Amino acid sequence: MARAGAIVAGIVRWALPPRCPGCAEPVEADHRFCAQCWGQLRFLDDGGCARCGIPLGGDAVGEPWCGPCMARPPRHAGIYAAVAYGPIARELPIRLKHGGRIGVAETMAGPMARRLPPGVDLLVPVPLHRWRLWRRGFNQAVLLSEGVARRTGVPMARGALERVKATPLLRGLSPRQRRAAVTTAFRVAQPELVRGRHVVLVDDVYTTGATAGACVAALLRAGAASVAILCWARVIERSDD
Repeated sequence: MARAGAIVAGIVRWALPPRCPGCAEPVEADHRFCAQCWGQLRFLDDGGCARCGIPLGGDAVGEPWCGPCMARPPRHAGIYAAVAYGPIARELPIRLKHGGRIGVAETMAGPMARRLPPGVDLLVPVPLHRWRLWRRGFNQAVLLSEGVARRTGVPMARGALERVKATPLLRGLSPRQRRAAVTTAFRVAQPELVRGRHVVLVDDVYTTGATAGACVAALLRAGAASVAILCWARVIERSDD
């Protein structure tokens, strides 16, 4: 039986070889990038601003803050992104959300788990509104949270936060318009799960921070001790709008 299973697995690998998550070219193993796509990914580390994660130039020491965070300290406890937003980093969330490639969530969750800050009590995925969840069939933030939870042992609270207001697609809106659209979109459905705990909010991409900011505010109002943000990719260029 074991030999038969190995033969079947070999046939499947031959007929359906693992493919690069970025360009779909055949690769040697699942969740591996081809050399060209790998070279286009910019992996981030702890060398950026201690609050927003923006890479800093020079020989910063200690826990340096960038100028905008010093001028207006954010409410969150830090942004931890696996990679900088770019053509290949953007392609994975597109394949996941719009192409239904559920396995891509595992590819993204690995590097995200390595960026999880210490002292975390709970993972909370950014929720979808029920109508969008019904149309898509899954919440990508939940899949990412599950992958990070499996790798780190930090529990996930799927229903702690909910989206109570359907919002328009934020693509194409200015940062100010995005913030206005999501200000009252979220509430904590189970405050007892987050009260007094150090929470990490999980999402796929951090752009202007409008959605994440609204979620952070809701979690802090519900009594969370702190809320950090973990994502696959984040936009590095700032917008002051």
